[in-house]
Amino acid sequence: MDEIVLSSWENRFWAWLIDVLLMSLLWRGVLTFLEIDAFSLSGALLLASLLFIYWTALEGYRGQSLGKMFFYIAVTGPLGEGIRFRDAAVESFGKAFLLPFDCLACWFVFRESRQRLFNRISNTIVIKQME
Repeated sequence: MDEIVLSSWENRFWAWLIDVLLMSLLWRGVLTFLEIDAFSLSGALLLASLLFIYWTALEGYRGQSLGKMFFYIAVTGPLGEGIRFRDAAVESFGKAFLLPFDCLACWFVFRESRQRLFNRISNTIVIKQME
């Protein structure tokens, strides 16, 4: 079995940013179509919901969003195994709806394990894949 190497926080951040930018393009189109103000609570919840669905679908299916594919990182179980859609949904909920809280918990409590709070709850890790 190959050694599991955890992804760096830097790669995780850039993958997250790529995903948010991609979903923001879709979000702007939906906002325009539905005539919703981007700075309203409805607009913010729409973006968070799109991100949640996107991450749950892609990471539940193959362990990777488009941003993660770009950086050769993936969400897995603790032994490098694939995750279920339920695990992806729990893990995605934290970064879609509660990211500041999720990251603060990780910074103060789980820094060494490189897990956000919702990675810990879903029993997932983010690993570096062999290129």
